[in-house]
Amino acid sequence: MQVSQSPSAQRSSFLIGLALSGGGSILFSAKAVVAKLTYQYDVNALTVIGFRMLLSLPFFLAIALWQVKKVRQGKLAALTGRQKLELVVLGFLGYYLASLLDFIGLEYISAGLERLILFLSPTFVLLFSAVFLKRRILPKQWLALALAYLGVGLVFIQDLSLTGDDVLLGALCVLGSAISYAIYLIGSGELLKAIGSTRLVAYAMSFSAVYTLIHFFAVLGWQGLVQPAPVYGLSMIHAVFNTVLPTFMTMWAVERIGAPMSAQMGLIGPVSVLFLANWFLNEPITLMQLLGTAFVLSGAMVLSRR
Repeated sequence: MQVSQSPSAQRSSFLIGLALSGGGSILFSAKAVVAKLTYQYDVNALTVIGFRMLLSLPFFLAIALWQVKKVRQGKLAALTGRQKLELVVLGFLGYYLASLLDFIGLEYISAGLERLILFLSPTFVLLFSAVFLKRRILPKQWLALALAYLGVGLVFIQDLSLTGDDVLLGALCVLGSAISYAIYLIGSGELLKAIGSTRLVAYAMSFSAVYTLIHFFAVLGWQGLVQPAPVYGLSMIHAVFNTVLPTFMTMWAVERIGAPMSAQMGLIGPVSVLFLANWFLNEPITLMQLLGTAFVLSGAMVLSRR
């Protein structure tokens, strides 16, 4: 018989989930700074993505094999055929297709426009959850989204640019990335209830890495591995601190607070890039950006009051 948690234990788990979601989002968003530093060595987007998954794959495989061992020992239930298929699909959607579409879109539109479009992902999570999972959207969730999107708009409005060729194509690619990641979050949120967050992340990310590496070697071949030493160093940071750690943190957060709220807390991460970029890349921070940050954090505080 399952023992229900006390109110204090529930609140503690809830706050831990918020912290994991926010921290994971910050680490995920920091990949933009690491990628920009890596681009200084004359590499393309596929190289950055390929090295990211190449160096993170051993971590995910090690954890996946550990989970398989626990299944053989009878400590975990074996996966059903349907669950295996779902993992294959989630691995394709989550960190292969979403990343690929995002980086393709960046070739045609500004970073500011790309960020704004990606911020639609929490909205898709809420709407998809309401339509397909019959979950009611709470008024405070709409309030949190409104505050966060207002802040995001203020933060990045100075970077918006609608000039140039193929803007529509680039915008559609990034929109596809946001939708793909939203579906991944919802699908993973339901599946982790059955198999657990650690096993889900290890298996799904291993599949994502395989998809990415097939693409990498099909286009660049083995010659793509010949890169300067700093590319390997930055890619290791990218793999461990911007991929492996935040991926598990996000799924542990989804397990505690659900996919919709995790997606909304994720709005904190991209704003943190302002300060990281100022620190590592000497990019300026304006008063409008600080005001926008305040709105985003206000939205997060609305969510934290359960």
